[in-house]
Amino acid sequence: MDIHKEVDARGLNCPLPILRAKKALADMASGQLLKVLATDTGSLRDFQAFARQTGNELVEQQTVGEEFVHILRRR
Repeated sequence: MDIHKEVDARGLNCPLPILRAKKALADMASGQLLKVLATDTGSLRDFQAFARQTGNELVEQQTVGEEFVHILRRR
């Protein structure tokens, strides 16, 4: 996967991971991939809802230890 930008939101609680992702996506071209690293357990459902509401595609979600990895494709 060709990640174009990465946001480190580890240690941040809702809604900060979403806000950081939203800001990063605004600077990206359509089709580019954003990787977000988070430690907030609520980020799993938050990013699912964010993708539905904004039209950005949630390509993948992974749990790696105590971290959550979210990959979004810019609409």
